[in-house]
Amino acid sequence: MLPPVSEYYQTVVDWVASHTDLLTLVGAASGVVFVASLASLPWLAASIPTDYFCRDNDSASRRHPLLAMLRNLAGAVLLLCGMAMLVLPGQGILTILIALVLMDYPGKKQLEHRIVSLPSVLKSMNWLRRQRGAAPLQLK
Repeated sequence: MLPPVSEYYQTVVDWVASHTDLLTLVGAASGVVFVASLASLPWLAASIPTDYFCRDNDSASRRHPLLAMLRNLAGAVLLLCGMAMLVLPGQGILTILIALVLMDYPGKKQLEHRIVSLPSVLKSMNWLRRQRGAAPLQLK
């Protein structure tokens, strides 16, 4: 048998009251991620080559291993931030797309093309690119 709802409510209130420092830190981190995503996402979207989604070959094998590692690390950070922004303030889907473009993994091209082919994502990406003076993305 479950305890009454009022006991659950009181448990949550007690937990929040005893973890105000943690909640303040999480709130501040959310604000920083939000501002960083707003500041960096247009630049990252504009840095994608216009014909990126039309290319069949991948230049990952020609990259220096340290550069590949740094790109994967940056992509992983952006991926985690993007997933958090699905429930926190920010542009989660676009941040995830930028992360997927940065990282190297099997099936990368197919997944990227599938995501960017969504009309709302393509429209948003091209809007961000237009803000930076970049040409719209081309799709196959």
